[in-house]
Amino acid sequence: MQIRPALAAAASAALLLLADAAPAVADSAESVTVDATGRVAADGTVTLSGTYRCVAGTDPVFVSSSVRQGSEDLRHGIGGTRAVCDGAERTWQNTGRTSLTTLKPGAAEVEVTVMELSTASGLPLPRFHAVGQQDVTLTEG
Repeated sequence: MQIRPALAAAASAALLLLADAAPAVADSAESVTVDATGRVAADGTVTLSGTYRCVAGTDPVFVSSSVRQGSEDLRHGIGGTRAVCDGAERTWQNTGRTSLTTLKPGAAEVEVTVMELSTASGLPLPRFHAVGQQDVTLTEG
């Protein structure tokens, strides 16, 4: 048996599993928001925040965020926070550092996800609780 075809078949199967494991958010009691203002420091550190609500998280759940600015297609991951899924509305804040010249004060687009790493299949696969997108203003700070 040749190794490359076997690896390609395994990778394809894994992608199909991921596609099946990431359905649209089904529970209307789950939500995530992004505050209208974020901060970018002189050293490239970005801080974003908002609120989330999730229920029935039995495996590790995280609030992750990314930011994009201008016409650039590249999204910059800005930290991750462990989430508590008890149905209560809670706050999140993520901080991450980009290069000094990457993000500037001004308009930006933030995407935030509340995602559980479900181990029901034996592999940690994503289960999305809530996804949000928000235009924000990054301020100096």
